Amino acid sequence: MGRASVRTTRCGVVSIPRRFEVESAARAVRGAPPRCSAPYFEAVRILFIEDNNAVRANLTEQLERAGHEVDVAIDGRSGLLLALAGNHEVVVLDLGLPHLDGLELCRKLREQRGSGPLVLMLTARDTLEDKLEGFAAGADDYVVKPFEGAELLVRLQALARRSTRAESEVLIVDDLRYDLGQLRVERAGRALELNRVGLRILRELMSASPRVVTREHLERVLWDGFSPESSVLRSHIYALRKAIDVDGLAPLVHTVRGIGYRVAREEGA
Repeated sequence: MGRASVRTTRCGVVSIPRRFEVESAARAVRGAPPRCSAPYFEAVRILFIEDNNAVRANLTEQLERAGHEVDVAIDGRSGLLLALAGNHEVVVLDLGLPHLDGLELCRKLREQRGSGPLVLMLTARDTLEDKLEGFAAGADDYVVKPFEGAELLVRLQALARRSTRAESEVLIVDDLRYDLGQLRVERAGRALELNRVGLRILRELMSASPRVVTREHLERVLWDGFSPESSVLRSHIYALRKAIDVDGLAPLVHTVRGIGYRVAREEGA
C-alpha cells in the first residue's frame, strides 16, 4: 500500500490529498478480515488538529483507510486558520495544543463560523467539569483518551450523519417551544442557546413528551447505537437541564432513574 504524499505549508498545516482505500473484490473473495469491523458509510471531510506525531500519523491513516478526506494541522493557531478557511464537515480537535489551546480554538471557531463545522474533542481530561467546559466552548462530542480507533471512526460517522433537516414543525411542551426549521428554542419567550447535541436530544424528548425516552434510544440516535462512556450522555442532559430549567420556572427535564429521560411538566409543579 503506497503512502499519500504530504505537503507542509508555511503556516504549519499539513495537507494530505484525498485517498480512498477500498478492500478489493479479490481480498473479499479470499475471505480476508476487513481492516476494521465498524460500519462506515459516506466519506467525511475532516480537519484533524493534533500536535502529537504518533497519534496524528496513526489516526490519520485509520481515517483515510475508512475512506475519509483528511487535512491536518499541528498547532492551534494554524488549525484555527484552516478551520475558518476550509469547508470541513467535522473538526477533530486535541485540547492540549501549542500556540492556541483547543478550548479557546473552539470558542473562536464558534464565534466566527457559528454552528459549523461539527467539533469532536480529544482529550485526557475526563472529569464532568472538563466535559461541560468542552461542550460550553461549542463541542458537539467529546472522546476521552485513551480510546480505540474504531470508536473514533463510529463517533465521527454519527456526527456527520446527524445534520438536522430544515422543517416547518414546531414542538411545544408547556412554555418550551422548539422551531425545528429555524433551530430556535425558547422558554417562556426567552431564546435559549443549545449546541447540536442538545438540540438533537431535546427534539427526541419533546417529540415523545410526556413519555420517557430511554438512554438506549438516545445513544442510538446520537451515536448510531455505539455506546460512549456513560458520563457523556449525562453531561449533555446536565447542560440541557441547566439551559432549560432556569430559576423561577417549573422544571421540565426529568431523569427517570434506570430508564432514561423525559420532558414534561410534573403535576403540581
